[in-house]
Amino acid sequence: MHKILIVDDDKAMCDLLRACLSEGYEVIDTVDPEQALGLALEHKPDAILLDLMMPKFSGFELCQSFRSLSYTSTIPILVITGETEAKYKDHCANLGAVAYFEKPLKLDELRRRLTMELQSKRSEQRAHVRVRMRFALRLRGTDASEKAFEEITTTENVSAEGFMCNCMSSLVKDAIVEVILSSRGEHYVGRARVVRKESSGTPWQRYGFQFVEKTSAWPLQEKSAILLS
Repeated sequence: MHKILIVDDDKAMCDLLRACLSEGYEVIDTVDPEQALGLALEHKPDAILLDLMMPKFSGFELCQSFRSLSYTSTIPILVITGETEAKYKDHCANLGAVAYFEKPLKLDELRRRLTMELQSKRSEQRAHVRVRMRFALRLRGTDASEKAFEEITTTENVSAEGFMCNCMSSLVKDAIVEVILSSRGEHYVGRARVVRKESSGTPWQRYGFQFVEKTSAWPLQEKSAILLS
């Protein structure tokens, strides 16, 4: 059974969400945002439902904290708030949230989106075995300001179909970059698309890339991924 962590200082909202989700999920909830990170590390939830406006530790700060830790960085975060979508939706997306729901909640819509995110995450995990490997890469493309960029970076983890790395340039989701492997000379690998952007609380961002074109120069191929699974 999937685990869901609910973080909301409104106990009535926690109780409502628990009643809505407890039939299909194992629910952990807290009204104290300072406990949220510890609960996430202890219970290893499959998704997080997060309120924005809370005392002491806001949802914005929590979202950034979840994204900055490697263990919690890939957990889908769904924001639930009384603030209007136009006011904070883009900012939450830049922090790594995958969905934004205004109160009063449409519970059926929330359940559908939660199911979709968990199915998508499971499919990605099955399709791409990720391992921690450090490859030096040169990335070339166009940044969020539509200016050409080129920089050297190092992967944090890789799969047969993609990789994660830090990037000083600001990139938008679905942006395409050229990838050159810079270890032991330079070898053109192919083109990759930004599929995930994670805030790290630093001058750079962490991005997940998936290849749209790939050559045999990429060190991890499908056969090696199968052996690692």
